[in-house]
Amino acid sequence: MKIIVAIKQVPERDTPVRIDSGGKWIEETDLQWTMNESDAYALEEALQLKEKDGGEVVVVSAGPERVGSTIREALAKGADRAIHIECNDFAQRDALSVARLLAEAIKPESPDLVLTGLQSDDLGYGQTGVILAELLELPHVSLILHVEKTGTLLHVKRELEEGWFQNIELPLPAVLTIQSGGNKLRYATLMGIKRAKTKEVRRVTPADLGVPASAVAILEHIAQPQKQKSTQILPGPAKDAAAALVEKLKFEVRVL
Repeated sequence: MKIIVAIKQVPERDTPVRIDSGGKWIEETDLQWTMNESDAYALEEALQLKEKDGGEVVVVSAGPERVGSTIREALAKGADRAIHIECNDFAQRDALSVARLLAEAIKPESPDLVLTGLQSDDLGYGQTGVILAELLELPHVSLILHVEKTGTLLHVKRELEEGWFQNIELPLPAVLTIQSGGNKLRYATLMGIKRAKTKEVRRVTPADLGVPASAVAILEHIAQPQKQKSTQILPGPAKDAAAALVEKLKFEVRVL
């Protein structure tokens, strides 16, 4: 079984973020980068399926040259080869444009299964995997925690709200978007890191794939959220103050 895993490189969660001088994006030069969390779980799911059923795991990622470090991490963990879509304007592309890049890179591979993370840690659209399935004209299920292959069918467990789960059976090929937390993530071994240096990384550009730049652009600017602090004193007896506090928590803060 050939499994394609789409992975994205995102800023480390604790990295301080600054707006660049143009005001249209963040300053990337001083950021630390890592693999998107739910994509890491998608990769782990693919590697476990390969270990159980055999086959090949191919990772695909779009972005500038720095994305190579995340691709090498995936190869070190056990992916067999990779496709790097060298795209210097990746940050300016919307979910549809990114999905088109991935789809055109994936189609020649004719995979049995395509896995993506549920959403990215930086933008959090939660759309790319779903759009990718539509472009590939394949069935899709989201919020997946576990995948099992039986013959030509997949049995998947997906997470619903309030602790409910749903078990679905669907045919191959298919596209699944993976939720974080379904498996325990592995670390790259020293031998895996050495082997990654010899594994194939095929490089293509948006022009090679026939995908134009995104039609969406930031016309004004982006800005950091404004931090606001305020203090309110609730007068009166403790009982009345407690009742007023509960009302504020329910209808103003909306945490109850």
